[in-house]
Amino acid sequence: MLSYRHSFHAGNHADVLKHTVLTLCINYLKEKEKPFLYLDTHSGAGRYLLQSEYAEKTEEYLAGIGRIWLQDHCPELLMPYLSVLQYYNRTEKLKYYPGSPLIAKQMLREQDKLNLTELHSTDYPLLRQEFIKDKRAKVLKEDGFQQLKSKLPPESRRGIILIDPSYEIKDDYQNLPKALLEGYKRFATGSYLIWYPVINRSQTQRMINQITNSGIRNILQIELAIKPDNNQKGMTASGMIVINPPWKLQQQMATILPWLREKLDPSNIGHGLIEQLVAE
Repeated sequence: MLSYRHSFHAGNHADVLKHTVLTLCINYLKEKEKPFLYLDTHSGAGRYLLQSEYAEKTEEYLAGIGRIWLQDHCPELLMPYLSVLQYYNRTEKLKYYPGSPLIAKQMLREQDKLNLTELHSTDYPLLRQEFIKDKRAKVLKEDGFQQLKSKLPPESRRGIILIDPSYEIKDDYQNLPKALLEGYKRFATGSYLIWYPVINRSQTQRMINQITNSGIRNILQIELAIKPDNNQKGMTASGMIVINPPWKLQQQMATILPWLREKLDPSNIGHGLIEQLVAE
């Protein structure tokens, strides 16, 4: 049963990290004129109203994007991300938070393609409506992990693959490394962006170990924690595993991450991490 709704969590600290990495990777692929595919395995609804009953119930965005929006002095490297937010929010008040599909929709060019999947019965129609006039996009109500087998490699042989399950289904921790390896075998030169939460550190680490021991090369880990690991309910940290990262991503995040920590972890009780897990 799919009960997870990202509406409760849109714009939180995990989204800020994830979408910062995503926008930097998209910009890098746009440096060449050749088209590329953006494949999003777990797309969600696409757009989130921050004044909805869902967002207002948790108010997670206030401790996430709310601490960055309209800051006077942001790192220049954050501007691709913040520019997309500004596009969807034409006033100073932050009304909407764009999910990964809408970020890609705004940033991709006419020659690029989007492949989006979502299984949730409520979120899928919302996602489809967002892209109903976009000829670049295919929006499917299909299993996201299966896309790594059926849609790769892209015709252009260039692509960003965002793998972003809710992890509400505990099998996601086991299924993700298997599906990733299937995709990698078909498209070893793609950039794979895997988002992960830290709720139970040992569970998350087992998944990361499976990925690093799979034979896949060139794996970068980026993590931001707003709390120390603990046994209480809730997410203390999140991270991105990036396979075939842009050559400058590690240095870019080394510049950005301390600033994000300062804003998102004002009590300075968490940590930031950038580590090359597997060499090229």
